[in-house]
This record gives sequence, C-alpha cells and structure tokens, in this order.
Amino acid sequence: MASLSSRILATPALFACLQIVTLALPTGSEKRQAAGVPPYVLSYAPKVWLQSQDPYYPSDIAAQLSHTKPEVNFNVVNGAPDPLTLDNLASLNALGGTNVYLTSVDDVTKNPSWLRGVKPDGNGKTNGATSSAIIVNDQGSGNVDAYYMYFYAYNQGNTVFGQEIGDHVGDWEHNMIRFKNGVPQAIWYSQHSYGEAFTYSAVEKQGQRPVAYSAKGTHATYATTGTHDHTIPGLNLPAGPIEDRCDQGTLWDPILSAYFYKYDAASDAFSAYDGTSPTNWLQYLGKWGDQQYPDSDPRQKKVLGISATANLLAER
Repeated sequence: MASLSSRILATPALFACLQIVTLALPTGSEKRQAAGVPPYVLSYAPKVWLQSQDPYYPSDIAAQLSHTKPEVNFNVVNGAPDPLTLDNLASLNALGGTNVYLTSVDDVTKNPSWLRGVKPDGNGKTNGATSSAIIVNDQGSGNVDAYYMYFYAYNQGNTVFGQEIGDHVGDWEHNMIRFKNGVPQAIWYSQHSYGEAFTYSAVEKQGQRPVAYSAKGTHATYATTGTHDHTIPGLNLPAGPIEDRCDQGTLWDPILSAYFYKYDAASDAFSAYDGTSPTNWLQYLGKWGDQQYPDSDPRQKKVLGISATANLLAER
C-alpha cells in the first residue's frame, strides 16, 4: 500500500466515473478520541464481516512495531529509534525511505500468536487493540472524503494449486466514503492493489451503515458475500483460479477501536481530533512487513516458478 497521505490524495479520482453511494457511536475513551469528528463520518461508518474461517483478525497498529525491526536489504537500519513507536516511525524515512521493511523478529512461518490479531467481541470491538484509523479529508464545497483504514498483522495469501501465494506481514485495507454536505454519495472497497466503487444507495447496509466483507486471509474488502475471483486485476468474477472467499463470520465495528484524524492536503499534514493520538506514523513511507525472502531462503516456496510464500509482498 502506498503511504497513507498518497492514498488519500489518489483515491478520490477513482470516483470521477461514478454517477452521483443503525448509528453505533463509540463510548468511554473512544468518545474522547472521536470528539469533533463530523457526526456523519461515524453514523455512516462501514461495518465489516470477517470471514468465518479466517484465523487472522484485526490487529493493534502500535503492537506491530514491538514485534518487528526496521531493515533495508535484510540489514538492520543503523540509527533507528529504539524503541520504535508510532510517535517516531516516520524518522525512518531519512534512513531508507520506501526501502525500509518492518521485519518480524519471529519466524513468521511458525505462526506466532501476534500475527493472529484480536477477535472482535459481541459488540464488534477489538478489545485492547487499536486496529483502525479514521481519516477525514475535507476538500471544500461540501465535499468530504472519509477513509476507514483497517489493519491486520498478517495477510494469508490465496491457495493456488495447493500452495499459498501472496503471504505477507502487515496488511492495510480500507473503505472510503465520499460525502456531499454530510450525505454519503459513494463508497470505495479496496481489493489487493485495486478495488471497486459503488453508489452508497447500491450497497448492503445495517441500518444506514454500509457493510463490507473481508475475504479470508487476504482481507480484501468486498460489497457482497460469496466468492470473488481476482485472477485478472480489476475484474471481479464469481469463480476462477484465484478466489477470495467472504461470508458473515464475526462482525467488526472498526470505529469502536480507532484513531481519528483530519488530513490537510495542502500541507500534507495530519492532526488528531483528540489532540493526543500519535500522528508521526502516518507519514511513514516504508513497508509494514518483511521484504520478500530470497529464493535461497528455506522459508520461500515457488509455484510455477513464482516466489509464492513467505512474504511475497509487504504493504506500506
């Protein structure tokens, strides 16, 4: 994934071709974090169905840093902050920029417990884990884009010819809703390196909140349940050789455990609505997981000559 600021600038263009898409507000400490957020950003926030057989749940964003170390070309970055936190993560931009990988200190092929995240409770909250970031970009003239960013510590790739392709540490997904004068117009669903956009009126909802379906392992977000083939990038088919699978497993409400931010495109600056949530990490340019293992690494596998497992990609 591109840096958060570049994703925020780029995604609205995807709506150019569109025809102009039950409130559950945070409580307790989440109320303090959400103070000042436009009410419609919360009342129309998506709810996410996690796939019933997916063992990799949403994860705490900050905890990822305690389980990784920054590397460039498989070498630890000299001069990196210790400990690395959400308040100093962007300092790595001067020490390697987009070539920095937050590399697991554990052998991820052993499936350490931190990769599995936190299962939402009966209310949809990931207790003890801030697993999402809500970012509001006011473009003026009543146009507001709200980004609902979802974090998972691990992406389990699709199975092709009996082998997983595309496993990687660190997985960012998102929805984006375009509002006009507080009314939702359209919604974007991220899927791998692309996605789909729909008018708000066209998508499934719970009350007035749109529903997203998170695919098993890959966490690609879809507007409908069932099987989605993505063999051809940008083309969503009901069946094929590389399939994402969605169903109504566990319901996650991302706004119950989230950071809330404003983004100013003119200055490329983020600010926290509560005035205290970390903002430095939002400018980090590197990847959130391991660099692709070389073919000589015993953890790397090949399918039809393609490096298929052990972190084919690490998102940024």
